[in-house]
Amino acid sequence: MKFPATKARRVLAALLRIGWTIKRQGATSHVVLSKPGWPDFVFSFHDDEEIGPVMLARVAKRTGLTPADL
Repeated sequence: MKFPATKARRVLAALLRIGWTIKRQGATSHVVLSKPGWPDFVFSFHDDEEIGPVMLARVAKRTGLTPADL
């Protein structure tokens, strides 16, 4: 899978569209996401932060995200 660099807010929106829900959100940039059948995932990026292809591949491996979801 080849991911383009993408803003964090767009990645979080894509995760919410594919069924992840916000379980808990602190005062910082850390958001704990949950989805039935998957372990909880901590999304810890600021909205305007650019997430590169390597980190997006790691997020995808743990969440089921695909380039088409973005």
